[in-house]
Amino acid sequence: MTSLNDPSPDTTPDATPDTDSGTTPDTTPGATPDGATPDAGAGLGALAAARIAVGVLVDGGVQHVVVSPGSRSAPMAYALAEASAEGRVDLLVRIDERSAGFTALGLALATGSPAAVLTTSGTAVGNLMPAVMEANHAAVPLVVLSADRPDELRGTGANQTTVQPDLFGEQVRFAVDIAAGTDPRRAMQTGLSAATGAFPDLPPGPVQLNLAFRDPLVPSKGEELPPAAERQRYRIGTEPLIMNLPPASADLPERRTVVLAGHDAGPVAEAFARAHGLPLLAEPSSNARFGPNAVGPYRLLLEHFGPGSGMPIERVVLFGRPTLSRPVAALLARADVQAALYQPVPVAWYEPGRRIELPLESLADLADFAGRGTPEWLDTWLLAGSAAQHSLDGILSAEAAASGPAVGSLVWKHARGQLLLGSSNGIRDVDLAGLPAPEPAATVYANRGLAGIDGTISTATGIAIGGRQDTTVLLGDVTFLHDVGGLLLGSGEEQPSLRIVVLNDAGGAIFDLLEHGAVREAGTYGDAVERLFGTPHSVDIAALAAAYGVGHCTVSTTAALAEALARPIEGRSIVEVRTDRRSLRQLHKRIREAVAAAVGGVLAP
Repeated sequence: MTSLNDPSPDTTPDATPDTDSGTTPDTTPGATPDGATPDAGAGLGALAAARIAVGVLVDGGVQHVVVSPGSRSAPMAYALAEASAEGRVDLLVRIDERSAGFTALGLALATGSPAAVLTTSGTAVGNLMPAVMEANHAAVPLVVLSADRPDELRGTGANQTTVQPDLFGEQVRFAVDIAAGTDPRRAMQTGLSAATGAFPDLPPGPVQLNLAFRDPLVPSKGEELPPAAERQRYRIGTEPLIMNLPPASADLPERRTVVLAGHDAGPVAEAFARAHGLPLLAEPSSNARFGPNAVGPYRLLLEHFGPGSGMPIERVVLFGRPTLSRPVAALLARADVQAALYQPVPVAWYEPGRRIELPLESLADLADFAGRGTPEWLDTWLLAGSAAQHSLDGILSAEAAASGPAVGSLVWKHARGQLLLGSSNGIRDVDLAGLPAPEPAATVYANRGLAGIDGTISTATGIAIGGRQDTTVLLGDVTFLHDVGGLLLGSGEEQPSLRIVVLNDAGGAIFDLLEHGAVREAGTYGDAVERLFGTPHSVDIAALAAAYGVGHCTVSTTAALAEALARPIEGRSIVEVRTDRRSLRQLHKRIREAVAAAVGGVLAP
């Protein structure tokens, strides 16, 4: 990904002796305390520079800053505290920098505005890498404020000092090292422009503003926080959207085209499919999985519209990024299918020239490519989809015990406000079993930039606080445990309205649905597959919930889960759904066989 890299505007070693409060002075042989050298005047004081930096952030649209504690970052923390007291910015505090990074990511996703995260120097900055990588590939305006030692202390062995400038490499759109004692205004403004996509041909994304500070790092005697002012809050409208487009021209040729809506496609994909009379195959996080043309279990139908079928797919119109299933990837790779990608603005998830779809910037060009569907083409897809959904629902309803697909179906049905779908099986369960509604019921989010399980609870917390709506997150037990520290909110921190649905099958069930499941069934590597991929555990989630002060209930049947999901969301709570992953592979096999039989009956000549 293209990025702008800006060298330090001033690296003149002009410093006073530097000692980090709360840390032990450096005892490297030959060094003064903390590696300091005598001073010759330091330009702008640390707090003065920090106040300028905070002013630029606020003026640039930053509404939330997530702060992790530290000494070198103290000038920014004090300046932010002043701005918060004046009602100019919202502060959140997280002791874990990885959680802080993903919380800021969630805030940016929900508000559409740049969100910042502040860390001290050293390993604290490195903990932001997963969130920065996700923000890069998902085009999220995440602003990293990394505090640093001044130039004269770098390379001396000074405590908590490493090479922070350009630490994130190509993962950021812009990186700048702002020298201690210099005015940070211009560099900060450039960084915010890069984060928000203001530069041509550069999508929004993360930036690193590396701010060096010299002692003193604290306010002068006599300085006080300004009187507290009420912050005027404006909730960003994040309700699900519906679009309308004019009906396709009768002059367009009739084609067997499908509309594929990948992650972040938006409601334009649904509107296009409806206007052109085309079947809509929409992933849950597309925010297009609704409307009369949407087909639920579409990935199980693609083989029935292949080259050897009576009605093979001729063209694909792609909105957003497809990430979930191999049948979709196989469709896009077919030599007999032409595909176009709607791309009105630069995107971050692929490099130009690296995909085979034809990129088109306008809906008019896309209409010419797609043509319009015949009533027979759309009706065949809808009938097949209905038969597949009925067959799938029948299998799931026949068992009282909860299963992944049944949980996905129920969460999709009950979610209102905002819904975050964790990576791994959770989002795929919804993609398989979630019934498209006539209109969208929730705004859907997912970390599909790199589809990692990192920081999901923290991301959900940021989304809930930023969107100021009831929020549900569906995730597996391994994903939950990976970010269980995201449950930690300090005393006085804002409590989101967040329901956490944990599908607990005591390990990583997704690998059973991949090739590893077949290896395990063959028996030759069974124990290795279970240990290395299944990662079994016996963690007491109820005890974890109690430790963090979060409400908890356990269910094991679909009826009990439906009852739990129907209750109002009040504060934070965990709904733990206990299931058995040992039967999951066979369940999916039964679903595929039943759907194939049902669809075969519909499509039979």
